Amino acid sequence: MKIQALGGCCKRSTANYENAVTAVKELGLDVVVEHVTDMDEIMNLGVMATPGLVINGKVCAAGRVLTVAQIKEFILQFKDAKPSTCDCKEGTCDCGDESCDCEDGKCDCKEEKCGCDSGKCGF
Repeated sequence: MKIQALGGCCKRSTANYENAVTAVKELGLDVVVEHVTDMDEIMNLGVMATPGLVINGKVCAAGRVLTVAQIKEFILQFKDAKPSTCDCKEGTCDCGDESCDCEDGKCDCKEEKCGCDSGKCGF
């Protein structure tokens, strides 16, 4: 499971990140919440207003601080969703396609449905 709390270092974004970390702990999950602060990366996710929350590539919220309870609901709703983005920076692809070869930093999925040139899987 991939959970991303989006936003820079403003109080609202920090609160959203902290609420996400608390939600994960309360659910007893062994998941690291990624705090995404790079605005280019946030915009590449399709989010134009922070704070935001993305779970397995699904934008759950943008432009508002979520409560711990709201984040827990989103986690439970999307925990089994297949990640929709390829994380090719580390040489691995999260698109779930075993024919995907990301060793060169780009996702080379053999499936026509996967358009990973932009860093996002076209599922």
